[in-house]
Amino acid sequence: MEQPREESKKKDVYSMSFVDHLEELRWRLFKAILSVVIAAIIAFYFSDELFQLLIIPLGDVKLHVTEVTGSFYAYLKVSLFAGIFGALPVVFYQMWMFISPGLYKQEKKVVIPLVAVSSLLFLIGAVFCYLVVLPLALKFLIGFSGDILNPIITVGSYISFTGLLLIAFGFAFELPIVAYFLGRVGLISSSFLAKGRRYAIVTILILAAIITPPDVFTQVLLAIPLYFLYEISIILVKYTGKKH
Repeated sequence: MEQPREESKKKDVYSMSFVDHLEELRWRLFKAILSVVIAAIIAFYFSDELFQLLIIPLGDVKLHVTEVTGSFYAYLKVSLFAGIFGALPVVFYQMWMFISPGLYKQEKKVVIPLVAVSSLLFLIGAVFCYLVVLPLALKFLIGFSGDILNPIITVGSYISFTGLLLIAFGFAFELPIVAYFLGRVGLISSSFLAKGRRYAIVTILILAAIITPPDVFTQVLLAIPLYFLYEISIILVKYTGKKH
């Protein structure tokens, strides 16, 4: 009974040429980027409120503008980051739909739940960063200057730092979804993940060093929840992964 399923799956995947795959990818990317642009335009209308929300972790620290266009570009950055968050469901939908031709028919039915869970995990990662990591990281990094240096933080550098950190934590929290997908297609197993814990720790530390600012404190704050998510991924793959 497995033969027809395999043949059907292969037919769906290989019926598309390399050029067809590139064209499909191009349209998926176009739709994802367009959704971000539209969401960013809408967010620009609320940019003042979003900016006030974004600077809460700073506390009493003041931001500075050193260029004539500094304030304008700062609000554009805020709108762009907000647009990315607002367009998350569309972006994840386009991503999973691009992957879906390689899935079985019953597996394609979970695309919408995967979009919802992917968006939720991303937001959980960003909220964790906003509520926990950002206040601690800013206090540590700004306070590191002590009484000798007087930090002058520009609004542009702060928004870039904060926005990229929020996105980095959002994507890092997608680890269980990635593990679920790889387990479903049979590329990994729970035993494989369990045996690779020591390598996972090293990989997590390297990944944290790459996607966070160059300070050990922030890297550790990302590495700890990432390892926790790795353990959750092992359990998830154990019960949902492809049985060999």
